[in-house]
Amino acid sequence: MNFEILYTFVIATSALAISPGPDNIYVLMQSIVNGKKFGLATVVGLMSGCLVHTTLVAFGVSVIIKQSELLFFIIKLLGALYLFFLAYKVWRSDGAIQLNGDNVEKKSLGQLFRQGFIMNVLNPKVSIFFLAFFPGFLFSKELSNVTQFYILGFLFILVSFFIFGLIAVMAGYISDYVKENSKVGVLLKWLQIIVFIGIGIFILFSEK
Repeated sequence: MNFEILYTFVIATSALAISPGPDNIYVLMQSIVNGKKFGLATVVGLMSGCLVHTTLVAFGVSVIIKQSELLFFIIKLLGALYLFFLAYKVWRSDGAIQLNGDNVEKKSLGQLFRQGFIMNVLNPKVSIFFLAFFPGFLFSKELSNVTQFYILGFLFILVSFFIFGLIAVMAGYISDYVKENSKVGVLLKWLQIIVFIGIGIFILFSEK
C-alpha cells in the first residue's frame, strides 16, 4: 500500500475544497443567510451525494481496468485533459467572488439537506470529475479496485466535509474578509489553476 499517494490525494482534495467553486460558495451563502447549522446541513447533503458518484465510478471504472490496459490509459488521458480544460476555464474567468445573500431563500434543515443531496447527485460533472480524479490515485496492489475507489471516495468526503464545515462555521468572517480584500479572489483563482494542472499531470503519468 502506497501511503504517499494517499497523502498526495488528501492534499489535492484539500486544495480543491478550499478553491472557490459553486458548492463551497453555496454553503457560504446558506450559512450567511440562515446560520451555521443550516450551512452544515447543506454540507451533509452535498457530501452524501458524493457517495452515489463514488459508487458509479468505483464499479464502472473497475470493470474497465480489468478489461484493458489501453482503455485505462485512455481514461487517464481524458481525465487529465478534462482537468486541463477546467484550469483553462478558471483562467478565462475574472477571478471575482460574488457574495450577495439578498436573493438566497431561507429554508429548513431538511430542505437544505435534500437540496444539497439532489444538487450533487443530479450534477453529471461530479461523476465526470471523479472519473478524471480518482483513477490516478489507486494506491494498492493488494486491495481490489472497487475497495480503493471507495476509500478514495470516503477520504474525499471526509476532507471536503471538514473544509466545507469550517466555511459554514466561519461564514461571517470569511465573507467579510473576501469582500474587503479583492486580491483574495485572484489568489484563489491561480491556486485552483495550479491544482487542476498539477493533478492532471500526476494522473497522466501515474501507473496502474
